[in-house]
Amino acid sequence: MALSQNLQQRLSQKLSPQQIQLMKLLQVPTVNLEERIKEEMEENPALELEEEDHDEYEEGKDELSENEKEEYEEPDGSENEYDNIDISDYVKDGDDEIADYKLRDDNYPEEDERTNIPYKAETSFYESLLDQLGLLKLDEKEQKIAEQIVGSIDEDGYLRRDTLAIADDLAFRQNISTTAAEVEKIIKKIQLFDPPGVAARNLQECLLLQLYRMQKDGRNVYTAIKAISKYFDEFTKKHYEKIQRGLDLTEDELKEVMQQIIHLNPKPGSNVSDMNKAESYLVPDFFIINNAGKLELTLNSKNAPELRVSEGYREMLKEYDRGSKKDKRQKEAVLFIKQKIDSAKWFIDAIKQRQHTLLHTMTEIMNHQKDFFLSGDETTLKPMILKDIAEKTGLDISTVSRVANSKFVQTEFGTYRLKFFFGESLSTESGEEVSTREVKKILRNFIEAENKRKPLSDEHLTEMLQQKGYNIARRTVAKYREQLNIPVARLRKEL
Repeated sequence: MALSQNLQQRLSQKLSPQQIQLMKLLQVPTVNLEERIKEEMEENPALELEEEDHDEYEEGKDELSENEKEEYEEPDGSENEYDNIDISDYVKDGDDEIADYKLRDDNYPEEDERTNIPYKAETSFYESLLDQLGLLKLDEKEQKIAEQIVGSIDEDGYLRRDTLAIADDLAFRQNISTTAAEVEKIIKKIQLFDPPGVAARNLQECLLLQLYRMQKDGRNVYTAIKAISKYFDEFTKKHYEKIQRGLDLTEDELKEVMQQIIHLNPKPGSNVSDMNKAESYLVPDFFIINNAGKLELTLNSKNAPELRVSEGYREMLKEYDRGSKKDKRQKEAVLFIKQKIDSAKWFIDAIKQRQHTLLHTMTEIMNHQKDFFLSGDETTLKPMILKDIAEKTGLDISTVSRVANSKFVQTEFGTYRLKFFFGESLSTESGEEVSTREVKKILRNFIEAENKRKPLSDEHLTEMLQQKGYNIARRTVAKYREQLNIPVARLRKEL
């Protein structure tokens, strides 16, 4: 087969590295933006915060000449690369000098009661267990075993590791020889820690551990222990009649016992803060307030850091421009400085673009769901999909999706994830389109108002919604109920 060459013209579209970085920056929530900016400042010394001191730039200049300049490699090895260096745009005097690139104007909201989000200092769940562990009288070997057990407890307070597995972990990782009986002995001691129920292997043991602490409270607790010990499966399936017959209880006695059990905590670790659980704190990206019927949208001030191009790097370029002798080493340094300044300018512009895109997108969402932001009534939410906002903003659907991802807005009625406002439509008998969010709200209201002794089935809920004029099938009701994390009628039954 003969080889041949030919010329071909074609159009193609590719994202530049800068565009890819911009898309990633757009997706970063406010709570992580500061960390992203710090990473950029560590990589680029030409980027700095406004409040930093710029008088001692000589130290930075020395570091450049000794360290950073050595990292810079000559682009192509040609002399022309150094002879044609143009820095006129970087050393202009007066008002045309390199801009400070301030990211917020005089009207931008400062840190006030809406944007100054408090963070509480607290002890993590793991640390609280270690503190209690320090109160036990243990020898060195028992201390290592206890620390291994505490480290194996998950965020809900359960010990998911098998006793033999913990013994094996100690043997292989810490060269500590122990038996399952020794491990079990330490586990029993840790199960006496607060909160009650900690270090349980399953839900049944968790409930029993809590009931054992309450034995002094009377006969109902003793009966509850028997119910969980002998009839746990019946309890989980809410087969109360079997429990009543098995324990020979009256209806009132059964009701008191069940109330005793229901008030126990199935996740003892959930009441104690967990280490590295950033989702415990919701930092809103937007704030919407109702000012006499007029909605006002502001962006969290943390989205507008006072970034600027390093004054020291500017002075180094001016010094180079004023000098008469320009050797190759100096030119290499200038190329490096230009590269860093351009990178800093691009990053600041990307932050500006992020601000503009966030505000533009959120403004259209606010206008589309204006009735909700004025009243807080979920039934006023209108059908809205990503395509609707993309068409209004002129942005791509993927860009709108990035804005809606991991972003929160604080309103007078609570803090909501942006995805909360997106929902498909459902038609009524009159042909009007309503948001599925509205249907879910009505469905939840029906279930909350039902007789818990005779919960409403999905068929009955479907009929009630149809009577209100919603064209909906039973399987759709079941799907919405599952999305609301509401169990089936049998599991909602109460005494």
